[in-house]
Amino acid sequence: MNSKVDPVVTIDPKNGFCASNSIFYSKRPPMPFPADPSLDIATFVSAQPHHGTTAFIDACSGHRLSFQNLWDSVHSLSHSLSSLLGIRKGHVVLLLSPNSISFPIICLSVLSLGAIISTTNPVNTPQEISSQIQDSKPVLAFTTPSLLPKLSNALTKDIPIVLIEQNHDHSALIKTVPNHPIHSLDELMRKGKMGKVRVVERVGPDDPASLLYSSGTTGKSKGVVLSHRGLIAMVQNVLSRVHSESGGGAQTFLAILPMFHIYGLSWFVAGLVASGSTLVVLPRFNLDEMLEAVEKYRVSYLPIVPPVIVAMINNAVKIKGRYDLRSLKTVLTGGSPLSREVIEGFLGEYPTVKIIQGYGLTETTGLGASTDSVEESRRYGSTGRLAASLEARIVDLQTGKSLPVNQTGELWLRGPSIMIGYLNNAEATSSTLTSDGWLKTGDICRIDDDGFIFVVDRLKELIKYKGYQVAPAELEAVLLTHPQIADAAVIPFPDKEVGQFPMAYVVCKQGSRLSNKTVLEFVARQVAPYKRIRRVEFVEAIPKNPSGKILRKDLIKLATSKL
Repeated sequence: MNSKVDPVVTIDPKNGFCASNSIFYSKRPPMPFPADPSLDIATFVSAQPHHGTTAFIDACSGHRLSFQNLWDSVHSLSHSLSSLLGIRKGHVVLLLSPNSISFPIICLSVLSLGAIISTTNPVNTPQEISSQIQDSKPVLAFTTPSLLPKLSNALTKDIPIVLIEQNHDHSALIKTVPNHPIHSLDELMRKGKMGKVRVVERVGPDDPASLLYSSGTTGKSKGVVLSHRGLIAMVQNVLSRVHSESGGGAQTFLAILPMFHIYGLSWFVAGLVASGSTLVVLPRFNLDEMLEAVEKYRVSYLPIVPPVIVAMINNAVKIKGRYDLRSLKTVLTGGSPLSREVIEGFLGEYPTVKIIQGYGLTETTGLGASTDSVEESRRYGSTGRLAASLEARIVDLQTGKSLPVNQTGELWLRGPSIMIGYLNNAEATSSTLTSDGWLKTGDICRIDDDGFIFVVDRLKELIKYKGYQVAPAELEAVLLTHPQIADAAVIPFPDKEVGQFPMAYVVCKQGSRLSNKTVLEFVARQVAPYKRIRRVEFVEAIPKNPSGKILRKDLIKLATSKL
């Protein structure tokens, strides 16, 4: 599964397509995977050579953590987790926290023991967190004092809780979880420094490393089990990207994307640590705080999601008048392809900043495809070329046959970063993973003559209108070309006569006086009759998950609640 091609197989040098087996092979140099059978992700990251000095900077306090301090803290915490709390290989450890310098210390410590780190979104409701806990059955939980109440009725009795912050008297708060031993992170790291011996278990690349719960944009979240091998493959990809971007020089990144997400976990917790880069950490997104941090810490590389790019365009006059962004060289974005209007709007306002786009899933450990230059990002609608060591197929939805270039079907991926499976869900695993290692992404795509992937839509989100299949993303792209529309989302609306028809939620630009009729007529002039939007609602914002994907299930629930 390392994209090795049989010597007698001929592939197209432009797009990587092999006509004899209908597989697309990555055109990037393959990532050499380490041969060590006992290699875990934490050891792999710590072994990477670099000249970095400062690993993390807390943007709020200015506190800095050197690489030496980072690894000393990881080793100390590992000792305490093993010797004092009995954490062993295969144990699940829950982490409920916003971004912080402590986040990577906890993750790397857990991973070094062969235990499984399971992160969750701090804004999740207690019910959602409880559902994840019931499914994953953690033996230990890390959280902050402010988030402790969300665990009070979710954890099984006697499971220890480690408080990440304990600068104040939280005795009253701790009383809300009377049946759980409470520790502090500082206390465990202090005690770990005195530890001499801890249990060391053999951890291999194919062992489970992390348990992340998919965003649930189309249904109930599932626990995605990722391996050490998958994380190592992702780190290798990050290293390749950072080294090519920096030309060997130092890079300073800003972490506003959540570390609990696969992107944040693989880049901020592992990949950038391996590269020797400096990561400036913000606990949550705020546009002004983000820009202040870029200026203050001379951030050169900014990973963000499409809505942040749109916000930077819409507020460009104010931003350029208030902040010095000359250090910023590159923005990296994913979640959904950027439209022509957004790309050109951003480059017009920030001409010295390069846009890089990426595509990946939790199930692929964040790996999938990416662009490498502004020119490639200007292939509007494309998410770039296949990542190194990945293979792809485009599969016809009706026949199941693999398709050649410029044909549309479901994207299947295979390679070292593909998930182990869904936790406690054999049915979902077997319907998503084939016996020979192909992951069915659920994304409707095509690959062009030059090997660029274009995501047309989500398979589960296709609208069925009188037997026709309508892609919401296509209609959203049309809507976003209207000069008075700031954002839009299209969903299926149930109808007895036609099955479903497209309904649009629209966010207007300030001062706009758009009417429903104007929007309907604007789209109708540009699409086939069966694709026409039949209903419009105006809203202040489109709900999206942390990676920028539209939460259509929330909009569908809102629309159908009025029936």
